Amino acid sequence: MSNSIKPTRGVRRISRSVCIGLTLLNCGVLSAQNQAHGVRNIVLVHGAWADGSGWKGVYDILVKDGYNVSIVQEPETSFQDDVAATKRVLALQDGPSILVAHSYGGAVITEAGTRPSVVGLVYVAAHMPDSGEKESEDGKRFPSDLAKSGAIKKTPDGFTYIDPAQFHELFAADLPDDQAEFMAHSQVLNFADNFSATITTAAWRTKPSWMLVAGSDRTISPDLERWYAKRAKSHTVEVAGASHSVYVSHPKEVADVIESAARAVSK
Repeated sequence: MSNSIKPTRGVRRISRSVCIGLTLLNCGVLSAQNQAHGVRNIVLVHGAWADGSGWKGVYDILVKDGYNVSIVQEPETSFQDDVAATKRVLALQDGPSILVAHSYGGAVITEAGTRPSVVGLVYVAAHMPDSGEKESEDGKRFPSDLAKSGAIKKTPDGFTYIDPAQFHELFAADLPDDQAEFMAHSQVLNFADNFSATITTAAWRTKPSWMLVAGSDRTISPDLERWYAKRAKSHTVEVAGASHSVYVSHPKEVADVIESAARAVSK
């Protein structure tokens, strides 16, 4: 009887060893896959006078390439509301995230991007103020064509918009007429005081950043975008001839910068 039991125990020991080996192997494979995937969460933040739909082209590319993409819809009722909306979406992410912004959204992610889950910041033709600075004051360093045009209008209750008759040339010159016209008439009015919000802690001071410069931007001067990038020592890409709406007109170039950022912080 004892002789018949020994082989059974031996088989069990071998089976356990095989199971343990397979488990370790599977863990190794999963670990390698996770390392290969790296940072997969991308959070996109729009700018003033726009909404999240402008990110559709960039979103499609990133999703096709396997990224988990979320888009913040800022109310633009106050700077604090926009920062809170961004943090709310960041809190929904499972793991580290790349935080991306266009235009005024750059100030928003500079404030919101201090969350530990944010591992990289991408600025797309965006403002990039430092702690204690205001976007409106930074803009005076290199005044834009929009700032000098008188095209920014204000409602009686303090919300701003771009004169629809001048929107195409100043905000979206490289987009088709019908698309620019739709954007001009679907503007999200931005509370004027939002541009004068003071940054408390600039996230880019402690986190890697990327800047995509729109070479023919008339809403934010390309020289200001370059100045921001140089000061922050950002990885910089310039799209020659691109308007302020570069995130709409050049989704491939914008997605490439975002994916480059995700790969860089995954190493």
